[in-house]
Amino acid sequence: MANPVLSRPDAWTHNLPQAQPHQQQPGDQSYGAQYGQPYTQYSQPTTQYGQQPPAGTPNDGPQYRPSAPQQVDRMTVDDVITKTSITMGVMMLVAVAAAKFLPLNLLLPVAMVSGLVAFIVPLIVAVRRSIGPVLAITFALIEGVFIGGFSMLFESYYPGIVIQAVLGTFVAAAITLAAFKFGGFRLSTKVRKIVMLSMIGVVVASLLSFVLSFFGINLGLYAGMTGSVGGLAWLFAGIGVVLAVLSLVDDFQSIEQGVAMGAPATESWRAAFGLTVTMVWLYTNILRILSYIRR
Repeated sequence: MANPVLSRPDAWTHNLPQAQPHQQQPGDQSYGAQYGQPYTQYSQPTTQYGQQPPAGTPNDGPQYRPSAPQQVDRMTVDDVITKTSITMGVMMLVAVAAAKFLPLNLLLPVAMVSGLVAFIVPLIVAVRRSIGPVLAITFALIEGVFIGGFSMLFESYYPGIVIQAVLGTFVAAAITLAAFKFGGFRLSTKVRKIVMLSMIGVVVASLLSFVLSFFGINLGLYAGMTGSVGGLAWLFAGIGVVLAVLSLVDDFQSIEQGVAMGAPATESWRAAFGLTVTMVWLYTNILRILSYIRR
């Protein structure tokens, strides 16, 4: 899948409750069925004279069978919505605070450093077995600093652009969700693989462009804050928006699968984390395209 947080094959199954063995109880006829053998009444051991031992004589050794899985709370769509609202709310509050209090000359370095951290954290989180509220909220704080500095950098050149980008992001997300829920819009396995490979290509190209920029080399994938915009920058930004929307659909599909599989309620933090990552990527690409239009 496109989103690294929700991409691991066992994203929803690695924390499912496991069956625990317990001692076979007398008269329990499910022992044989558990091992594919028909149940037969246990024969009583005999003495050397062929007589049955007294009633209550224990059998040779205890018998075991897997017990029913431990009952745990399951993840629901409401859980995911609640947790996503928390992470998005924290991120937006921190972004507003960062935009208000960060000096103008620190916007670019703060945005670059926090952006790199926010890029690396999901890759690390993707390999973790569990994602709790502390990790999810911490990531929201880092993303908030990045969004605040990044947004104000654009706002200083194009007043009013941040509000336009925020509205555009939520409208795009709402339309995507409506198409998914009511229109039955889904991605096939082949399309999901194409999205994944395209995402990898975009990330590699972006990192290469970022590194080469320190040596004065501009690949043309990203336009500056002012001046003309090349066709490659327009194409790259457009591809970014399309992939972000498809990644959002992919996230919805993955979460839908997790709910159907009975993932634990704690996994709703993983879902919220993944949705926050995708929403931020969608926002940054819309902000870039709007800056190109404003020129």
